[in-house]
Amino acid sequence: MNANRDMTVNKTLGLALAALLLHGTAALAGPALAGPTLEVEDPYARAVPPGQTNSAVFMRLVNGGDAPRALVGGKSEAAEVVELHTHTMADGMMKMRRVERIEVPAKGSETLEPGGLHIMLIGLKRDLVPGGTVALTLDLDDGSTLAVQAQVREVQAMEHHHH
Repeated sequence: MNANRDMTVNKTLGLALAALLLHGTAALAGPALAGPTLEVEDPYARAVPPGQTNSAVFMRLVNGGDAPRALVGGKSEAAEVVELHTHTMADGMMKMRRVERIEVPAKGSETLEPGGLHIMLIGLKRDLVPGGTVALTLDLDDGSTLAVQAQVREVQAMEHHHH
């Protein structure tokens, strides 16, 4: 009987080890010891008039870790496509362009804001009205994801003040 029990224990341990190898060593460390991830502060989406097909999401990304991190993509139930964008000045005009990643330095932060880096929601599936929320899943450079609930707010276009 002991031989059968030992065989079962060995088989169980072998399966557990195989599962850990397949899923990485983060499962061994547990959430408290896993590598630092980005934190999101004050996420909000731009309210748009009914029928508008695109919007943007803004937030502050905070990296408390010792290594740089990056936001590399995302998805949302509210849009067909989610892209990372920035604004640049070209030929005297502000132009929006897609970026592959948004870097967040070690022990630092990056602010996504109107007129700068932001997350585009393209092909909206529903109206974004003030007071509502938009669920987003942000893809990070290490393969992990962050679930975010962005409040929908009225956001004024970037204004230029001359003094």
